[in-house]
Amino acid sequence: MANKRDYYEILGVDQSAGDEEIKKAYRKIALENHPDRNPDDAAAEARFKEAADAYAILSDKEKRARYDQYGHAGMEGMGGGGGFSNVDDIFAHFGDLFGGGRGGGIFEQFFGGGRSRSRRGSSLRVDLQLSLEDVAQGVKKTIEISRSEACNNCSGSGAKPGTQPKSCSTCGGHGEVINNQGFLSIRQTCPSCRGQGTIIDSPCPNCRGRGVTPKKAPINITIPAGIEEGHVERIVGQGEPGDKGAPPGDLVVVIHVEPHQIFTRHGDDLLAQITTRYRQAVLGDSVELPTITGETVVLKIPAGTQPGDRLRIRNHGLPRMDGYGKGNLVVQVQVTVPKKPSSEQQELLLKLDEIEQASQKKTNKKKGIFEKVKDIFQ
Repeated sequence: MANKRDYYEILGVDQSAGDEEIKKAYRKIALENHPDRNPDDAAAEARFKEAADAYAILSDKEKRARYDQYGHAGMEGMGGGGGFSNVDDIFAHFGDLFGGGRGGGIFEQFFGGGRSRSRRGSSLRVDLQLSLEDVAQGVKKTIEISRSEACNNCSGSGAKPGTQPKSCSTCGGHGEVINNQGFLSIRQTCPSCRGQGTIIDSPCPNCRGRGVTPKKAPINITIPAGIEEGHVERIVGQGEPGDKGAPPGDLVVVIHVEPHQIFTRHGDDLLAQITTRYRQAVLGDSVELPTITGETVVLKIPAGTQPGDRLRIRNHGLPRMDGYGKGNLVVQVQVTVPKKPSSEQQELLLKLDEIEQASQKKTNKKKGIFEKVKDIFQ
């Protein structure tokens, strides 16, 4: 860890840099050190991977905040940077940044059609509903998605069983044609095979020549404790398959947290309300309260507690996403006022009122006129 360079230093930006500045810096370094531009250059490939790791952290709001606070130590357990094992992983993850494909867009302008033009698969989105209890303890969920998978009838070839796709005669199986215009040579997608390089004369009746059919797929996902509403979890490689062996897309899981009947979330804190009797608020008391995890805690109500006062029970809120401690349980006190007091209650309240008035008269004798007026309007 001591040998790792600072991510901001790698991209050549300040810690205050905005998202667009970070993206622009990464694109520049990626273009300069692209493997096609620097063949057999291990140092350039290392810089290419290093920049991708830095961008994977600094382009993610939560990871960047954690890195700013704890440095590389805060990335432990999160796969370091992007966790890229090779250059293809980087293209699969950030291909859209450069226009799709393996590098695609801007990369293609510099390096031509040397690399595969097969398109990466589309990403899929799932909205996942969680309870506040799930957020408090973390949870493992199995979600079922519908995505395209290789057709069982033709094994993904798209051709009717017993037949094979044949090489496109227009482009010779390259998927593109070259038009010479003077001293310029312009590459274009083949109009006959639409870039596939093959033609299917007898399509598979099951998939109609597409090579894929829709199927249900169960996906296991682990939700960490403390996750927030609107958080986006990206599961790499679980989206739609790519063309001709190109990388699949990702599965994007958007987290939603259902409202709770008792607790309201405020960051890492939980807010709840309790109703106390008049005697408890005046003289103080101890009451047992359930927490979001199901355990019971004792809340001490101080003597003289006022309606609306908030009492804090430390470390009984939600776990913090950085793994360091928990928020608090904040309890707001409301005092019960009987709507139809009994005759005995009325008698006791009248006696109490007499005592309070007598006590107030003694206190007022010692106060000046401005203090008395102030007391009336408080």
